[in-house]
Amino acid sequence: MKYSNYFKSVLVAVLISLPLSVKANDVTIVLSEELDIVDPCEASRSNIGRVIAQNVSETITELVPGKGLQPRLAESWEDQGNGTWRFNLRKGVLFSDGSAFDAEDVAHSLKRIKSDQLSCEIGIKYFGGIEISTNIIDAHTIDITANPAQPILPLLMSVVTAMRSTEPMDKYVNSPVGTGPYTFDQYLRGMQINLSANTNYWGGSSAVKSAKYIFRSDSSVRAAMVSTGEADIATNIALQDATNAGTDFSYPNSETLYLRVDNEVAPTNDVRIRRALNHAVDREAFIGTILANGTIPATGMTPPSTIGYNHDLRPFSFDPKKAKELIAQAKADGVPVEKEIRLIGRTNNFANVQETMEALQAMLQDVGFNVKLEMYEVAEWLDLYSKPYAADRGPIIVEAMHDNANGDPVFSMFFKYATGGAQSGRDDLKLDKMIADATAATGAKREAMWKNTMAYIHDEAVIDILLFHMVGFSRVNERLDFIPTIKTNSELQLSQISFK
Repeated sequence: MKYSNYFKSVLVAVLISLPLSVKANDVTIVLSEELDIVDPCEASRSNIGRVIAQNVSETITELVPGKGLQPRLAESWEDQGNGTWRFNLRKGVLFSDGSAFDAEDVAHSLKRIKSDQLSCEIGIKYFGGIEISTNIIDAHTIDITANPAQPILPLLMSVVTAMRSTEPMDKYVNSPVGTGPYTFDQYLRGMQINLSANTNYWGGSSAVKSAKYIFRSDSSVRAAMVSTGEADIATNIALQDATNAGTDFSYPNSETLYLRVDNEVAPTNDVRIRRALNHAVDREAFIGTILANGTIPATGMTPPSTIGYNHDLRPFSFDPKKAKELIAQAKADGVPVEKEIRLIGRTNNFANVQETMEALQAMLQDVGFNVKLEMYEVAEWLDLYSKPYAADRGPIIVEAMHDNANGDPVFSMFFKYATGGAQSGRDDLKLDKMIADATAATGAKREAMWKNTMAYIHDEAVIDILLFHMVGFSRVNERLDFIPTIKTNSELQLSQISFK
């Protein structure tokens, strides 16, 4: 009897000491930053999308790498002409609370993302400058009209997360209910988020039955947690921590790193100063040191895989002498070049972000700019990055990463560059027309127009400091059958994970 009790006590001790991730059907994912918001209408933000997108809340259509546009909540769609597309919705779909999904929910979701009572990023980012109206034909058929007409409206629907028609129009939800394969069970702020398999899911069951998301800001800690079995996936780990060929994956992550320059405030409202800022940056010095080999110097806001990416453009050369000459020319014409410029960075935005920002600050200071570096958590950073901008603001440059894994610049250009764009630092009627014309065009004409727009932004107007198309690293526990892709940084679908 005494030996039986002894072995029982040993067994209990062993079970207590084992990491939670050894449970056969559960996964633990360690992220670099917490989610400030969990509303699905914000799922276009990478930190939110990794948890919510296609796990809790599904989109109307889905862009699948290597396959193109695929059905999701809509089974098919047809062009009705005059900017209207008819979407035939999937029947038998339930939200995780048991309520039926239908056309009313789609109409409400579209209205909600455009609501002036909220700041839904999906609406601001992807539907800026576009009016959306709906006509419900029956419970599973809906006509969606865009004004101006959008020839790629079905592709735009791949970013629209479906929510219940009962969701409020004037406030974010804190416990989202979706049609996805997982339910949002709990968010213990500062600790973890818990999801579990949705028994009502129309698409059947997945290998992963529950997921826990935890937050650790240190890249080496995240990587070590996978190595020790405390976690199954660590996203966004740094180059120096990706040391295990058996568990570490690198991939183009569809993010473009850039510095948004305020074109409306002196001295950065002078194009010579913006050219000098660009010539001050030694882009090649970052690659293989702070940032991964394979990182590409950027000449456009979207990754090279998007249509209309202008491959003829060349990054600004690292030319401190030229930068100083441009600053001197501007100063001679009365531009206040000595004015302090705030350089704003986002804490934990990507691995080695602090080191990157400090290096950029030093490069800008070396050519004579008076630059002050300030690092902020995501909520404070958004206040500085997005409109409305403070009327009495001084010159400001904001570091950001922009994700576009959707194949077309329309998902980026209005948001980032149009006069009415929520994160635009430019007021330019010529550029507004270029964006509008390209958005409405199709085929080869559309591609040519986007190429011209990118050339204007980079070479002529020199609006921003475009830096890099990024490479991401993730560490994946060897017990999982999962390979990260270009979408993993912004959309980590649990249903795509299986166990060896």
